[in-house]
Amino acid sequence: MEKIITDSDLKTIENLSKVRAQIEKEIHKVIVGQDRVIEYFLISLFSNGHCLLVGVPGLAKTLLISTIAQVLDLKFSRIQFTPDLMPSDITGTDILTEDKTTGKRAFQFVKGPIFANIILADEINRTPPKTQSALLEAMQERKVTAGNHTFPLEPPFFVLATQNPIEQEGTYPLPEAQLDRFIFHIDIEYPSYEEEKQIAEITTSKEFESIEKIIDGNEITNLQKFIFKIPVPEHILENAVNLSRLSRPKFEEAPDFVKNWVNWGAGPRASQYLILAAKTRAALHGRTVPSMEDIEFVATPILQHRILLNFAAEAEGITSKDVIKKLLAKIK
Repeated sequence: MEKIITDSDLKTIENLSKVRAQIEKEIHKVIVGQDRVIEYFLISLFSNGHCLLVGVPGLAKTLLISTIAQVLDLKFSRIQFTPDLMPSDITGTDILTEDKTTGKRAFQFVKGPIFANIILADEINRTPPKTQSALLEAMQERKVTAGNHTFPLEPPFFVLATQNPIEQEGTYPLPEAQLDRFIFHIDIEYPSYEEEKQIAEITTSKEFESIEKIIDGNEITNLQKFIFKIPVPEHILENAVNLSRLSRPKFEEAPDFVKNWVNWGAGPRASQYLILAAKTRAALHGRTVPSMEDIEFVATPILQHRILLNFAAEAEGITSKDVIKKLLAKIK
């Protein structure tokens, strides 16, 4: 059944576009450049997804996340992932308490830092898989199980994880199941000459401007629900699904370069995220319907951590981004 965009929906989309501009303005009081990364963040937020940021030290990954937390009127929690971090350090633990009036003792659950709206998982690959797995249930089901009790997480719930791509000593690769829970894998690049010059000038000569809060949790949750109402043209839906399916080397329809270079392709979750992120980007720019341009914009960060290459690709210097670029050209 075809979805109808009402006047109320148009006003919501117009408001979302204004909110995006306001958030970007506040973030740029602290962050120079990184427009594309900020847009990915906002798409992820309103798509109700999580982000993995990968970049060398000193590119303001942590500063960017903490700045976003200041702009959004949400509870923020930072978890520094280290080799000795335990799952209970993230989720919380039961402690023995005593009632002063009756003298009775009982276990009481003390919530961990996961019970917040925005979670900064700093250097997430520095902790063992056992501890990384403490995030799996929270990221997928928005709840935490401790002992015999299950605690829901207050929406919106948004995990922003950082990772250093060059320092491998003392790190643990993220399990595929956890990687798949991130809607985006975002590479943070070095700034341009003009941006770096501006960074050097601003950070050594004056204090940052105060940041205003733009939107609260209830507004974000309502806008996340609204995104599902946005209609998707049939050809956009077909292109998104084909983009994921053609990345799978065992499919007969897969192109030769996929069969030659790819071990495992993207799963159905990639198709879902491509559509959801495209709808969100369209709404953030004041448009009622997503286009192929939106699919192209979100394709690389959605697919690059879901396409696993083989030794032949590595020997030829092929990356997952190269495969995605060729897949997009084939879809066109």
